[in-house]
Amino acid sequence: MSRIAVLIGDMFEDVEYVKPAEAFRKAGHELVHIGVEEGKTVKGKKQKAQVKTDISAGKASVEDFDAAFIPGGYSPDQIRVDPAMVKLAADFVDSGKPVLAICHAPQLLITAKAVKGRRITGWKSITQDIVNAGAEFVDAPVVVDGNLVSSRNPDDIPAFVEESLKKL
Repeated sequence: MSRIAVLIGDMFEDVEYVKPAEAFRKAGHELVHIGVEEGKTVKGKKQKAQVKTDISAGKASVEDFDAAFIPGGYSPDQIRVDPAMVKLAADFVDSGKPVLAICHAPQLLITAKAVKGRRITGWKSITQDIVNAGAEFVDAPVVVDGNLVSSRNPDDIPAFVEESLKKL
C-alpha cells in the first residue's frame, strides 16, 4: 500500500485530518507526519486531535513517499513560511505523485508556485488567492486535476476521501 506524507502544523482543522487519516489507514496506507520540526506535537484548532511529527520537512524526500496529504485549517498558512516545507510541497506536485489537499491546503501549494494552470478548489476565503496564483478555481466538492485532488471544506470529506483513495 501507499506511504503518505502528511504535511502538517499547528492549528490544522481536526476533522479534515482525522476523517481522511482514518480512511487512509483503514485502506491499508501508512501515514508519516512531516512538520517544520521533527518530534513536535501539533494540535488541531479545536483541540480534539493532536499529532507528533515523525520527521522534519528538511529531512523528508519525495522519493520516500507515494503521495502527500495536506489537511486544512490554519496549518497550511503556518507551514508555508518554512522553505523546506514549501520545497517539499513543490517537489510532490512536480513528481506526479498524488497530492491530496483540502480546505486551506492550497495556501501551501500557492506559496510553492505549484498551482498555475491547474484546476483546484479550496475554502471560499482563498478563492481569489487561487485565481491570483494562475489556477482555475472550481466551486465543487472535489476537483481532480492530474495528480492533484482538492476539496473545499469538511462537508466535502466523503467525496475527498473517495477520490483520494482512487488516486492511492
